[in-house]
Amino acid sequence: MARIRSEDVAAVRERARIEEIVGEHVTLKPAGVGSLKGLCPFHDERTPSFHVRPPVNLWHCFGCGEGGDVISFVQKIDGLGFAEAVEHLAARVGIQLRYEDGGPARPGEEPGRRQRLLEAHRHAAAFYAEQLLTPAAAPGRRFLAERGFDRQVAEQFGVGFAPQGWDALLRHLRGKGFTEAELSASGLMSQGQRGLYDRFRGRLVWPIRDVTGDVVGFGARRILEDDDGPKYLNSPETVLYKKTQVLYGIDLAKREIARRKQVVVVEGYTDVMAAHLSGVPTAVATCGTAFGADHARVLRRLLGDTTAGGGVQLSSGESVGGEIIFTFDGDEAGQKAALRAFGEDQRFYAQTFVAVEPSGMDPCELRQTKGPDAVVALVQGRVPLFEFVIRSTIATHDLETAEGRVAALRASAPIVARIRDAALRPEYARMLAGWLGMEHDAVARAVQAAGRASGPAPRQDGDEAPRPRLEREDPVATLQRNVLAAVLQHPGKVDAAVFDALPDDAFSVPALRAVHEAVRAAGGVGALAAAGGEAAWLERVREEAAGPIAGTVTELAVTPLPEDRPAALEDYVRGVVGALLDVLLTRQIADLRGRLQRMDPTADAEAYGAAFAELVDLEQRRRALRSND
Repeated sequence: MARIRSEDVAAVRERARIEEIVGEHVTLKPAGVGSLKGLCPFHDERTPSFHVRPPVNLWHCFGCGEGGDVISFVQKIDGLGFAEAVEHLAARVGIQLRYEDGGPARPGEEPGRRQRLLEAHRHAAAFYAEQLLTPAAAPGRRFLAERGFDRQVAEQFGVGFAPQGWDALLRHLRGKGFTEAELSASGLMSQGQRGLYDRFRGRLVWPIRDVTGDVVGFGARRILEDDDGPKYLNSPETVLYKKTQVLYGIDLAKREIARRKQVVVVEGYTDVMAAHLSGVPTAVATCGTAFGADHARVLRRLLGDTTAGGGVQLSSGESVGGEIIFTFDGDEAGQKAALRAFGEDQRFYAQTFVAVEPSGMDPCELRQTKGPDAVVALVQGRVPLFEFVIRSTIATHDLETAEGRVAALRASAPIVARIRDAALRPEYARMLAGWLGMEHDAVARAVQAAGRASGPAPRQDGDEAPRPRLEREDPVATLQRNVLAAVLQHPGKVDAAVFDALPDDAFSVPALRAVHEAVRAAGGVGALAAAGGEAAWLERVREEAAGPIAGTVTELAVTPLPEDRPAALEDYVRGVVGALLDVLLTRQIADLRGRLQRMDPTADAEAYGAAFAELVDLEQRRRALRSND
């Protein structure tokens, strides 16, 4: 396997801006000088513990302990190998990679497998879009026109047409140089007895893009009368396409989702199109599967959802902490979908709502029939998901009879008890009493009993603010940790002569001592200028760190410092290094005084005198250090 040249890897690491790469998956907010934070994309949490430091291109999560540089982030978030991640980033920043054997890796061989599959999908999307203009695609254009979508809209959303032939796309991609192995792995083809053939034939196709904008799959709708296949056919599971993790329209909606703190989940591709065209640019849709936990994680990161217990709804109807709105058909299937979403709401801390059109029209039909304003009104008329689920449950019982009201209470009390937000639960118990026409105390007792029967709610990740893994109780350990964090983050503000002169045993915590050794192996702070800048110097330190210690270096390089005022940073850095030097001098003074007490000044006057002179020198140095504080 060809290896990418190390200087090209370094160039990719330097040119790929980590805040942009991470920002496509996580809503980041300022967290001090040169630092950003957000919800970790690798574990569930409500308290942001994921920190990014753009000046040094590093990230670390203090909740789950994951961390690294921009390349390792892409590896983990997209499930790529190292070479694939480098190639992906190189393509983004315009770097032509070179390989150790003198030439590029051959198509179809590692590294570059994923990038080749993405290229195949990009070519397929362009091919399908071109085919929509051909005479054979007339039924597809008619389908779009009947729903109010013209050619410009089709181009905006990348809608295309798959020819009816068995190998139109196959021949096109072969002409682009793609191998049989690549085409088979892409999901664009199916395997028959005679070989590969086009998976999508005679259908309208929508490109499904991930949050970065790369096409990872397709959704295809039946439009021809003689097509006896399913109404919708999606790409199969591939290394690119995971249906439980992708959301149609997420690439178009992500910025508005982050800006408005709102996401609208609709049920189909045309619903996403109709919503965006109607002034609801935060609409997305699942792709051939129900909304699930992985979808929730994607949206929570974009929402920057950090509010505990579902946010706080204001009298205006707006919510603090963001909101997610599910649109469902008004029929029984739509209600069942809402009930399924209720289970996922416990994973959301944003307000969760349901918007149901009474006559059963979806957003696409609503736009056609009543115009764009009706789609906006549908979203604005949302009701809280908890309320919708409880009312839907009550509606299945006859409230005109005592038996029906009791049965409705027994069915709905466990739902109220399941509401994780302790502040919302009693409020919904009060509303439930009103909906049932029963005494509040009786309903409250039923909710409490249902809660006891189901047991305590399971603790979710992030219920408490995460703490870094390194020991922080011992004040000396805390000081040592702060020193290394300050040095790694702001080496240019450190007095290199002072820090580089620290003795081997300056750090008593083993992990911190190993980090200090890595700094010394990298040439110390004095090597900063020769390294070519802070980011390059820090990367050299990480390279010198052995095994897991590299992770500790990364953690220290992004951990928030006690001082975050730009004007005070230099004084803080020099002060904390000085405080460590004071501790070391105090330890040396104590050791030397103990040694003098054990010595006989008469028997060995010369050695005693030398030790005493050394003690005087150490005490003078400590006084001078403290006088500068």
